[in-house]
Amino acid sequence: MPFPHIDPVLVQIGPFAIRWYALAYVATILLGWRYVAAIVGNPRLWVHRAPPATAAQIDDLILWLTLGVIVGGRLGHVLFYTPTLIWTDPLEIFKTWHGGMSFHGGALGVLLAGFLFARRHGINPLSLGDVIVAAEPIGGFLVRIANFINGELWGRPTHVPWGMVFPDGGPLPRHPSQLYEAALEGLVLFAVLRWATHGRKLLNRPGVVMGIFLTAYGMIRIGLETVREPDSYMPHFPLGLTMGMMLSTPMLLVGVYLIWRGMRAPLPVIGQGADESA
Repeated sequence: MPFPHIDPVLVQIGPFAIRWYALAYVATILLGWRYVAAIVGNPRLWVHRAPPATAAQIDDLILWLTLGVIVGGRLGHVLFYTPTLIWTDPLEIFKTWHGGMSFHGGALGVLLAGFLFARRHGINPLSLGDVIVAAEPIGGFLVRIANFINGELWGRPTHVPWGMVFPDGGPLPRHPSQLYEAALEGLVLFAVLRWATHGRKLLNRPGVVMGIFLTAYGMIRIGLETVREPDSYMPHFPLGLTMGMMLSTPMLLVGVYLIWRGMRAPLPVIGQGADESA
């Protein structure tokens, strides 16, 4: 299949360009903010425990998380994928408009920002993490669609009928792995977390929703790495491993532990309430 060749620049006004990739991040922040606010404001989801934060605190939290995504995503890309920039072109580290953001780095940045925010406001960090990750697949979907529009992060060569010849991917048709990721890391993962938060009311068990996210994302990413083309500047790791696989494995293990920990803890009696700062 031919690549659709969508212009990665939505609007160009002189030297100023509005790109789909940047819009994906802006939309992620805005939609994620409103979704998290809706979750903490829905009393039907908090049967055994009070929400971990107020609507006003969520408004403040968004700035912290935005900085965590941008700083963590960029530094993660540099440290995990292009460490040579540190001594060859350190100024390039700050040029985020040139692209290069790591999901795992962004996740660590959000984790740190959320933890510091929770400590500052006396909030249970696991409960806060639960509501944060519930909105993450929104970004997973939008950013992967933007990756596809940019014609980057394509998959390995393939003979499947829907294989695409990407502009910079050589003459061979390749897996449109960005679309696989948008579907699995975005739509499917959102549905799983929606079931956990709204169907099973697992927000009442601190850490379980975050554990489900980490476990499911780790499994999805490890599986998709088998069809995603590794970055050309990365070394060849043994056993066919990729950097994405190695970074996702600890996520999966931590996720399983959080699920186990949260599901074995007793729930407070309905109506009794609980101290969410514990």
